[in-house]
Amino acid sequence: MAEDAQVPGNGDGRPFWRIVVAEATGCTDNYYFEEVHQYYTHGNAWCLPVGGDTTLCELKDAGVKLAVVSNFDTRLRKLLKDLNVSDMFDAIVVSSEVGFEKPAPDIFKIALNKIGVEASNAVHVGDDETADKAGANAIGLECWLWDEDVKTFYEIRDRIL
Repeated sequence: MAEDAQVPGNGDGRPFWRIVVAEATGCTDNYYFEEVHQYYTHGNAWCLPVGGDTTLCELKDAGVKLAVVSNFDTRLRKLLKDLNVSDMFDAIVVSSEVGFEKPAPDIFKIALNKIGVEASNAVHVGDDETADKAGANAIGLECWLWDEDVKTFYEIRDRIL
């Protein structure tokens, strides 16, 4: 991926996603890009990992505060709603909306503030060593990396509960 386009950025992330689509498909046609971008604006283009919705419900029912901290674009809220999980989160913090991208400590601090939890009493689950783990650890927030520290949503549930 191009070094100058690491995260979606502001708005709907078109400049970032244009590079991703071009590199993934070899096609730079604008019409093709718009079709792909529009397709991924709807929840039916996405799916939750196995156990995702069940685990979120169980954690929420147990009183665990849940937040999304994402380097995504403005489409994320709609996608979470389309996937019927947005109501499970006490906070949704999107980099393109708050002006900070992981690994910046501020994006993690915003999420913790919104859910009213201290970093020492929370865990962040992510998939990137730098953006997630280094960013979270910089403010004293534990981070579990997907496929390294945890491999399933059920494992996350069991470790938390």
